[in-house]
Amino acid sequence: MVPQQALVLRNGKRIEMIAEHLVVGDIVFVKGGDKIPGDLRILESQGCKVDNSSLTGESEPQTRGVDCTDENPLETKNLGFYSMTCLEGTACGIVTGDSTVIGRIASLASQVGNQKTPIALEIEHFVHLISGLAVGVGILFFIISVSMGYSPLNSIIFCIGIVVAYVPKGLLATVTVCLSLTAKRMTKKNCLVKNLEAVETLGSTSVICSDKTGTLTQNRMTVAHMWFDNLIHNADTSEDQTGELFDQSSQSWHALGKIATLCNRAEFNADQEDLPISKRTVNGDASEAALLKFTENVLGKVMERRQKNEKVFEIPFNSSNKYQVSIHKLEDSPKHSYLPVMKGAPERILDRCSTIMIEGQEYPLDEEMKELSDSVYGPGESRKESTWCLSIHASFFLWVWLPF
Repeated sequence: MVPQQALVLRNGKRIEMIAEHLVVGDIVFVKGGDKIPGDLRILESQGCKVDNSSLTGESEPQTRGVDCTDENPLETKNLGFYSMTCLEGTACGIVTGDSTVIGRIASLASQVGNQKTPIALEIEHFVHLISGLAVGVGILFFIISVSMGYSPLNSIIFCIGIVVAYVPKGLLATVTVCLSLTAKRMTKKNCLVKNLEAVETLGSTSVICSDKTGTLTQNRMTVAHMWFDNLIHNADTSEDQTGELFDQSSQSWHALGKIATLCNRAEFNADQEDLPISKRTVNGDASEAALLKFTENVLGKVMERRQKNEKVFEIPFNSSNKYQVSIHKLEDSPKHSYLPVMKGAPERILDRCSTIMIEGQEYPLDEEMKELSDSVYGPGESRKESTWCLSIHASFFLWVWLPF
């Protein structure tokens, strides 16, 4: 393997050297595409962004600058870490030390031993207790047999028999069978047990921390609430629409339904027309699948509506833009006009809207209305609901909540 090189300022000259030869106080220069050769305190930066995903787990590029923004070294923007990649821009920094952050993390990970589970500790304690008891009773019976006139050989055989009789020969098989049966029952509930000893430990778990959506859930979403006409409506996702109904004659709902139908890339898989809508499999993102099933339940014939309003342009959703835009050619328009629709994160959509539709009328989207919208979708986030903002003509917007 080729050793990593570093561009270093030595004796007033920029020279390339092997990164292993860096010392504390060296000034290092990095540019887009370079791997940072050591932990650096940033001295100068021109649009420098780094990828810290292997260190922090965050995939978004992180901006590096000269200002200290946080006391936590992993959060501040004036430090660059060893082996991280500079994605764009340039920067120079001073090497801070030999004990790098990534090295300390690797050291901590390597120091973690294979700790015994509670059930293993209990079995070990029980075996020690039984072993001591067996040896003690065996010696006692040996002394008694000798005192009663038995030969030493017979006394020893008698002692060994007592010790062997105390050994719990069925303990291992019993524990293994019990744990296996428990793991089998958990498998029926879609919980795969890779380590049998973890079954007993899992029963003592009170808190599980997970950073990724869908890790513990099934990555399925449904539409829960909608906000239009200044009212929060419960979404009815039942097949026969027997739940709480909302005013489907509202022009605001017509606009919302049109956006959710057209600005959506999810599609039902083929040959599922005979299945209930909630049971159909969808090819697409979980949130878009939720919108698709909801609009199919309420409006019906979503795929036909899309075919009648041909999509001519689209900007797909991505984590950087946090919005999706599509333009459709309206079939029912005599002049074949085009309709732009948008959905995405509330803060991104609000910045691109100038009006809001309430009961079919458009009103200016002023600061008071923005504060009202913030107060509406705030509780949705506290309920762990994902919030989508929908916009038509890029002018007014509506809300949809999707819980995990």
